[in-house]
Amino acid sequence: MLPVTYAETLSYLYEQLPMFQRVGAAGFKKGLGNTIALAEAQGHPEHGFRSVHVAGTNGKGSSSHLLAAVLQAAGYKVGLYTSPHLREFTERIRVNGRELSQEYLVQWVTKWRPLFEQVQPSFFEMCVALAFSYFAEQRVDVAVVEVGLGGRFDSTNIITPLVSLITNISYDHQALLGNTLPEIAGEKAGIIKPGVPVVISQMQPEVAEVFRSEAAAKLAHLVFADEIYQASFTAEGDPETGLRPLALRQHGRLYLPNAELGLPGDYQQLNLPGVLATLDELRAQGFRITEAAVRAGLRQVTQLTGLRGRWSVIGRRPLVVCDTGHNEAGLRMVMNQLQRVPHQCLHLVIGTVNDKDVPAVLTLLPAEANFYFCAAAIPRALPASELAEQGRKAGLRGQAYESVTAAVAAARAAAGPHDVVFIGGSTFVVAEVAELYDPG
Repeated sequence: MLPVTYAETLSYLYEQLPMFQRVGAAGFKKGLGNTIALAEAQGHPEHGFRSVHVAGTNGKGSSSHLLAAVLQAAGYKVGLYTSPHLREFTERIRVNGRELSQEYLVQWVTKWRPLFEQVQPSFFEMCVALAFSYFAEQRVDVAVVEVGLGGRFDSTNIITPLVSLITNISYDHQALLGNTLPEIAGEKAGIIKPGVPVVISQMQPEVAEVFRSEAAAKLAHLVFADEIYQASFTAEGDPETGLRPLALRQHGRLYLPNAELGLPGDYQQLNLPGVLATLDELRAQGFRITEAAVRAGLRQVTQLTGLRGRWSVIGRRPLVVCDTGHNEAGLRMVMNQLQRVPHQCLHLVIGTVNDKDVPAVLTLLPAEANFYFCAAAIPRALPASELAEQGRKAGLRGQAYESVTAAVAAARAAAGPHDVVFIGGSTFVVAEVAELYDPG
């Protein structure tokens, strides 16, 4: 029986086909054969729109949203494809910030199900085919497409973008992408296309040669963005507005004075050079992007694109913050920022997935905090009792809770008005925090 409701359609997507975010490596397929087969059957929708391709270990989601926000502010009709979603599947695919409609999803899956039975694509391959079909049908001016995992064999890699952006390279998914930073960078560099300019957000000496070699082989113009732009925050974020004042420099000179960013996480300083340099590459190809549009996009990114979970403040007295940073490099920056927030006591609601280097992650967490260990409601989650035991061995004090909701409730109940509650460790933990969607 074909799915006829949104819930039945989601059940079909999740249960019939592997989904990396839920089950791990079993949901990851190397090779673009299935994606190409789907594209061919649908008339190659990926040729029906211009695009920007974004890869990287940390920062690719935020960078994608920032690019989309600025392009929207510049007056363009912008598609945005990101993964994973937090609460609702439709968050993955947006046009000018509006999520894919549930009705479209049902109709699309119903129409193409015979093809899926023939090709047997993965969950992610289906998602990419859906996004590209939707963007072509919506006649977007440009789509910002975030890589799901890696780059070279990622399903999104059938596009030929106007420009490619590669953000920070650090350790994550080593079992699939490689055990060294150059190996991981090599997978990310797989999105570099012949003759297509590529922007690297950070000049990391240990991987720079990987990008230089790949770009030279593809005759692709290469830009290390942080050699052109520098970004820093001049003060902590305003807890009421979520805005944080920026100091931006271009070739050492002040750029966009008094700019503000609607994403207050420290790590955005690493993302902004890549975003700004990518906008320059688009301008060189005819896009009209004014300084006013850049200011508006940076300031209003969450309103324009619906981004959530990047240092999101969902409560005050006590201050309650959610952040989806989940690997070593991302968590280190988040923890450094957390320690600077004035507080009496820290309360950390933490969960993770079972394919992470958990001991390495635990060493990044502040030992003086009170911990509330939990597990997201996905098969890939590390059981809260196991995480609590590993936490105990690492010198962290706390207990396990049967759900994210229970852990958050316990942390909020224990926290005084001058304490700070942090919720994170995994995208999937943050996804289950109801207040993230309705702070009121």
